[in-house]
Amino acid sequence: MAVSKELLHTRNIGICAHIDAGKTTVSERILFYTGKNYKMGEVHEGTATMDFLQEEQERGITIQSAATTCPWTKDGIEYRINLIDTPGHVDFTIEVERSMRVLDGAVAVFDGKEGVEAQSETVWRQADRYNVPRVCFINKMDKIGADWEFSFKSIRERLGANPIAMQISIGTGNELAGIIDLVKMRAYYFDASELGAKVEERDIPANMKDIAELYRHELVEAATHFDDTLLEKVLNEQPLSEAEIKKAIRKGVCSRQCTAVFCGAALRNIGVQLLLDAVVDYLPSPLDKENVQGTNPKDPEEKMNRPHTADAPFSALVFKVVSDTHGDLTYMRVYSGKIGKGERVLNPGNGKREIISRIFEMHAQNRIPLEEVSAGSIVAVVGIRDSITGDTLCSPDHPILLERMTFPEPVISMSIEPKTADDKRKLSDALTVIRREDPSFRSNFNEETGQTIISGMGELHLEIIKNKLVRDMKINVEVGKPRVSYRETITGSAEYVRGLFKKQTGGRGQFGDCTINIEPFTKAQAEEAELDFENQIAFENKVVGGSIPKEFIPSVEHGVRATAASGVLAGYPLINVKVTLVDGSFHPVDSSQVAFEQAGRTALIEACKAARPTLLEPIMKVVITTPEEYFGNVSGDISSRRGMIVGSEERGNARILTTEVPLSEMFGYTTALRSMSQGRATSTMEPLEYRPMPANLMKEVVEAK
Repeated sequence: MAVSKELLHTRNIGICAHIDAGKTTVSERILFYTGKNYKMGEVHEGTATMDFLQEEQERGITIQSAATTCPWTKDGIEYRINLIDTPGHVDFTIEVERSMRVLDGAVAVFDGKEGVEAQSETVWRQADRYNVPRVCFINKMDKIGADWEFSFKSIRERLGANPIAMQISIGTGNELAGIIDLVKMRAYYFDASELGAKVEERDIPANMKDIAELYRHELVEAATHFDDTLLEKVLNEQPLSEAEIKKAIRKGVCSRQCTAVFCGAALRNIGVQLLLDAVVDYLPSPLDKENVQGTNPKDPEEKMNRPHTADAPFSALVFKVVSDTHGDLTYMRVYSGKIGKGERVLNPGNGKREIISRIFEMHAQNRIPLEEVSAGSIVAVVGIRDSITGDTLCSPDHPILLERMTFPEPVISMSIEPKTADDKRKLSDALTVIRREDPSFRSNFNEETGQTIISGMGELHLEIIKNKLVRDMKINVEVGKPRVSYRETITGSAEYVRGLFKKQTGGRGQFGDCTINIEPFTKAQAEEAELDFENQIAFENKVVGGSIPKEFIPSVEHGVRATAASGVLAGYPLINVKVTLVDGSFHPVDSSQVAFEQAGRTALIEACKAARPTLLEPIMKVVITTPEEYFGNVSGDISSRRGMIVGSEERGNARILTTEVPLSEMFGYTTALRSMSQGRATSTMEPLEYRPMPANLMKEVVEAK
């Protein structure tokens, strides 16, 4: 029973938002008020606990998610809050993605002046994908121009959410004095001389009673949707207790039918303790969540699940790997069971057994050793060698494979060359380390040019990786200019294209012969036809009568897939294609696996030539906030970059443009935007989709290959 009580009082939460909404500042206040830190760190001073990387401190942004565990006492009960602070910059969206996968709840932070911004929408969608309940915190209510009403409405209008106001602020901007709690109908003031640690409860100011009553009425009405008993009491005009209202709202939040909205100003130390109360009141404990779902590693069709209890078989998901001089730190969320240091676990994805040699509770980069850990915990372990982000670890006697995460494809790449032979040797190992840490990073060696190509989510992402190689790993490298990661596809079909590989070199020769059909294909079609769509290529064998022996068919597929990965037009991956093997022939002596791989390669190249190949380019969703007077300059510049304006809204004296622009036209855009708006316009950018390129530009890219 003690274990379930401990789980009942555990909250696994993340703090997520658009860049500069104040996530890390909120995290720092939480650490201070829970007693985890005796001193507040500040992002703008480079002293934030959760931003401990040198790059983060210099730039004043969060680059990697940081985890910590802190206590919070409410109504005499001590709760354990496992907290993950995530980045807001779109280049590091993978950090948000993998955090969301293992969280039970999240706090979405919004800027009180800007409301919902572009990246807020992205993190909201990620939380939706993993069914994560949320509460909202409208931060920066002390900012000049802060508007609670506007920010609250933007949650409904831009996110399609069902927000319920739980608090309103007493004043805004410089006039911000405190918070009104609409459940208790009391006002709270935070003593600035005590860094907000001293909270005073008073009556609601007379001039705000009417507006508070209005919002209270809306709150109660919304709560009745989640609890029939409450609805009955309201209809019979019976008084409602604070506990009854909280219970109904908690039910709505945990079932993701609504999101509770709070407010404050983290930098001025206003409202953070009430937000912590909200985390324990409204966000789910591990016990409130459904059993974690998985499959039988030996039979993917067989569904399995594990309850969130310590006496169930052990299962955990690896959500992050950090390389360390003392061995990799593997972060994992324990879903069921318990594990002690020195015990063996199984990775059912690759069949490898691992030993957990040490277990740590993390506080940013500091570690607290633990002997044992059980369901509901987020910890880091040492000793794991063959498991990466997204892998399951489980009891060897009760294997289960938990759902993996989805990682976005990189959109930008650049060449990187080591300066000396020693650097070349070190670079290969370093890139392997970074790839283990960061699933959105790719690297490959181009045989033709002799260059190493690294790919990532944006210019900032690649710049930080370059700095990591040079500054942290002490490898001297020269980098080329960033270039776009295009994709190749076909616009037509081709039938009965033959690939023949025939070689006679004295003695035994080589002979492989296959005939394929090729056609455009989508993921939806692959699912309908129940075909594997690995790397967006489907392969189907329709050979009848043994014209190709069965043992050579996988070789043809391997040749096709390897060729598709390296491209047939300009060296970019070929996607959205189905290859059907329809015929072929073999030689009883000279045929081999290598010969049929080459035949598959030749057939694919010839088929693509006949099926009108084209290049696809990544299109970015770019959201620009500009003062009205620069609107003409900004929109004209977007048009000159082959961009389209797909939405425009006025917000005060600013215009917000939603545009779609090819990535190839966006290099250096931030600098250009600053200069055309005297530094007053800002933009955010995220990948949207791949679209066909204009023929003249495609020709340039192919010729520049």
